[in-house]
Amino acid sequence: MTMLRPRLWTPPHDAAAAKRLPTLTAQLQTRLQQIVRQHQHIKFASSLAVEDMVITDVIVRAQLPIEVFTLNTGALNNETQKLLRAAYEHWGIRITEYRPDEEAVDAYVAAHGKQAFYDSVALRRECCHIRKIEPLGRALSKADAWITGQRREQSTTRTALALAEQDKAHGIAKYNPLADWLETEVWAYARMQQLPVNELYQQGYPSIGCEPCTRPVKAGEDIRAGRWWWESQDSKECGLHK
Repeated sequence: MTMLRPRLWTPPHDAAAAKRLPTLTAQLQTRLQQIVRQHQHIKFASSLAVEDMVITDVIVRAQLPIEVFTLNTGALNNETQKLLRAAYEHWGIRITEYRPDEEAVDAYVAAHGKQAFYDSVALRRECCHIRKIEPLGRALSKADAWITGQRREQSTTRTALALAEQDKAHGIAKYNPLADWLETEVWAYARMQQLPVNELYQQGYPSIGCEPCTRPVKAGEDIRAGRWWWESQDSKECGLHK
């Protein structure tokens, strides 16, 4: 008996979203320009998700003095690694990579095991702290503001996401200029501008993190269902965005 494979998530198409892009794009550029006027050293934390490709494109097109960086956790998919090269070829800019402290990674593995993050939320968050939060602290050490690609629609933990907030952990301003964008609008922009995007999107991955902590999701599932899928829905954050 042949087993039918479940239909996986695919990037959405919406013709109406494309028609809204001129207004949305102008608004996004204005938001970024306002941030530039208010701060001296701004950094954009790109997870290399499609949202971050949209923001990067506007930053480059408007020639804004915003440094783009990413957290290379040491556990990324090959497809995500390839995207770094594709981004350079597309925009001609180098995205600065911040990596975890190797000694801290080795100590975690020695104490708990290579895949201890599956054992408890606490151990998973400790792994995230080593691979993401500590490198983020180094990345933001000289910044007075940072930008993310978060959207309210992404998860239940982000429904009240503000366009501007104060990052108390780092003592600087934090901005989420795509907070009110819809998934369909993000993808409409990416297609319109032919942006480089992660190949995993075409394999059913709507939200992409570290390789062992990310999997494809079925059509109709929550787009964050493939992130830390063994945990409850309300714990699906790494701690970068408290």
